[in-house]
Amino acid sequence: MANTPNKVLTGRRKTAVARIVLRSGTGIVKINGKAVEEYFPTEILRYKLQQPFKVLQLDPGQFDLTINVSGGGITGQAEAVRLAIARSLAQENAEYRKPLRAEGLLTRDPRMVERKKYGRRKARRRFQFSKR
Repeated sequence: MANTPNKVLTGRRKTAVARIVLRSGTGIVKINGKAVEEYFPTEILRYKLQQPFKVLQLDPGQFDLTINVSGGGITGQAEAVRLAIARSLAQENAEYRKPLRAEGLLTRDPRMVERKKYGRRKARRRFQFSKR
């Protein structure tokens, strides 16, 4: 951890962007200046943050995380943070890359919202057809 103490890595999902600084420490996690439980209220969202650590069987208490996240919704933000954590762990230790890749945690999800087309109600939804 001493070789890159302040390397900022990013993770993206939909329109959410997460910037993360991973340092060795005592397990302090701040997301936009708030505690994890305050920023991500549900257990599912907090589990997504822990996934890279669980796959590698690491104790999240040995790392300090400073996270800035913006854009998108709360689920997209959680998944952007997960990608940023996985990328930073893979950069710290090359041996971590293979198990993270096998779980799909290093892959950026490319799915985006489809744009609305003219002459339609939504992206694919058409107006009701009336024969007479």
